[in-house]
Amino acid sequence: MSLKILSVDDSKTIRMIVKRTFAPFDATILEACNGEEGLAAAAAEKPDLIVLDITMPVMDGVTMLTKLKENADLKGIPVIMLTAESGRENVAFIAKLGVRDYLVKPFKDEQLIEKVNRVILLQKKAA
Repeated sequence: MSLKILSVDDSKTIRMIVKRTFAPFDATILEACNGEEGLAAAAAEKPDLIVLDITMPVMDGVTMLTKLKENADLKGIPVIMLTAESGRENVAFIAKLGVRDYLVKPFKDEQLIEKVNRVILLQKKAA
């Protein structure tokens, strides 16, 4: 069964990179361009993992994560945060919100795969 990964980022380029990164794996990539869309997609699709940007219009990643953790049906979905800020205070703050891991932008495909593999087991597509 294919894994579902929800990529929530206002940058179409980042969403494209996430999609390309997981192309060799048995994973369906769902996309949302802000926290509001991401929350709706999470509720509708129940993804296995969410890759979530922090800084977005409409609803930022921190607000989305907070709402996700308040929802009994969605709070168990693991989240990996993407951030352009690597300061210690920022990392400590998002860790307290219940994220499983974080990745600082810009990032390499291998880094994202490694972080995701710590949370869910990726399987290569059958040849």
